[in-house]
Amino acid sequence: MLRRLVDVAIFVLLGSLSGRAAPAAETTPRPALEGAWEGTLNGALRVVLRIDRRPDGMLHGVLDSPDQGALGIEMDSVWVAGDTAHCEWRRLKASYVAVWSSDGRELVGNWTQGAYTLPLTMKRLDQAPQYRRPQEPTPPYPYDAEEVGFPNPDSGFRLAGTLTLPRARGPHACVLLISGSGPEDRDETVFGHRPFLVLADDLTRRGIAVLRVDDRGVGGSTGDPVGATSQDLAGDARAAIAFLKTRKDIDARRLGLIGHSEGGLIAPLVAVAERGVAFIVLMAGPGVPGDSILYAQGELILRAQGASETTIAAQRRLQREVFATVREEPDTAKAAARIRAAFLEFASQLPESARAGLGSSAIAAQIRQVRYPWFRYFIDYDPCPTLRRVKCPVLAINGERDVQVPARENLDAIGQALREGRNRDVTLRALPGLNHLFQTCRTGAVSEYVTIEETISPAALAIVGDWVVARTKR
Repeated sequence: MLRRLVDVAIFVLLGSLSGRAAPAAETTPRPALEGAWEGTLNGALRVVLRIDRRPDGMLHGVLDSPDQGALGIEMDSVWVAGDTAHCEWRRLKASYVAVWSSDGRELVGNWTQGAYTLPLTMKRLDQAPQYRRPQEPTPPYPYDAEEVGFPNPDSGFRLAGTLTLPRARGPHACVLLISGSGPEDRDETVFGHRPFLVLADDLTRRGIAVLRVDDRGVGGSTGDPVGATSQDLAGDARAAIAFLKTRKDIDARRLGLIGHSEGGLIAPLVAVAERGVAFIVLMAGPGVPGDSILYAQGELILRAQGASETTIAAQRRLQREVFATVREEPDTAKAAARIRAAFLEFASQLPESARAGLGSSAIAAQIRQVRYPWFRYFIDYDPCPTLRRVKCPVLAINGERDVQVPARENLDAIGQALREGRNRDVTLRALPGLNHLFQTCRTGAVSEYVTIEETISPAALAIVGDWVVARTKR
C-alpha cells in the first residue's frame, strides 16, 4: 500500500509486528484480567486489549489498534503482580502497566513506547469488537488449492504461496497477484481484510488459476525485505512466472499479472522484462513519480482526517526537506541528523494536542523508514518510461476516493504513457465511491478501512473478472 501510510507525517507508532506470547510469573488477579478492554491514546487513537487464559493456565493477550488497521498484535508477556497488570510488546518497545479501578471495570495506567509515556485508561467491554468480513470464502471450495514453493535464483531466496486451480480440464489461464508495499503475506492481509484471498477466489470460480505469494521474509518465504527495492521485488515476480511456466496444468501463453498499489508499479516492470506476459491489471497503480504520489497522499490523508491548512502546509515543508536530504546527503549520520531536525521543526508547528506522541522513538522509526533503499528508489522512480514499453493489454482501475494513490492524476498519466507507446488495448476506469482497497466508502479516509465490512467492491471484482476472462479466451 505504498508503505501503508508513508506520507511522512508523524503518528503514534504501534507498528504491526507480533511475537509469541511468553508468559511470566503471575498471581490470579481479583477481578480477572481476562476479557476485552478498550481505551484511547492521545485522545484520538483507539486501542483494544483482548486477554484470555490458555489451557496451561498462562495468560495470553493481543492488541488491536483499529484506527491504524493493526489487529492481533500478540503480547510477548502478560502477567499480574499484586494489584498491577503488566503487558509487554518487546519488538514494539512498548508496555502497558495499570491498576484496577475500585469497581474492576477500568484499568488505569500508562502506555510507554520508547522514550515517551502516555496515560491510558482502559474500560472493560462486555464483548470484544467484531470485525465482520463476509466476503472471505470458506471451505469447501469448488476448486483445488495447492501449497507451492519455488526459488528466486538471483536472490537465493525461496518463495512460498498458494496456487488455486479450477477443476475443469487444463491447461488453465493463470494470474499472478502482486501485492502492495511493505512486507505482505500471500493474502495481502491488511486492516483485518484479506483482499487477495477474495480476489483469487472470485477469479478461480471463473475458471482462472491464481498464484498468490508471500513476500520475501513473510510467512513461508525466506529472505530479508528491508533492503529490497521495487526492482528487486519485480525479480521475485519473475521467479513466480518462471515457476508457473514449468507446470503442465498452466497455459504459458495465457499468463497475466494483477498488481495492487506498488504491485501496479511492479507489474509493468515484469511485463517489459519477461517475454510472454499476456496482460496486466493495475489496481490503484502509480502513474506519476513517487515523490508526487507522497505529496498528494500526505495532503489527502490529512484532509480526510480534518487537519488544518497550517498542518497540511507544515507537512509539505517536512516532505520537501526529507526528500531533499535523502537525495543529497550520502553520509548516513548527517542525513539522520538533518531529517531529525526537520521532524522536530514540523512538530513545533503542530497544536499541543498533536505533539504528545512525538517522542524520540517515533521520530527514529520515521527516520529508519525513509533511509531504506526502497524509499530512495521509490521517490525518484517515474513509471511512465516503463509503461511506454508495455505492449500487452492493460486494465487500470482506481477508486475515485483513493487518498493513497489519487485516481485522476495517476490514471491520466498511465493512459498517456501507454498511448505514447502505441499500446492498442488499454482500459482505464475510475470507480465511484471506492477507496484505495476498492471498498465502498464514505470519505476514503484510511481510518475507515478497518470498520468497513466489505473487502472488495463487487463492482470492482466484476470489472477485473470480466476483463481477465475476455483476455484469456483460447
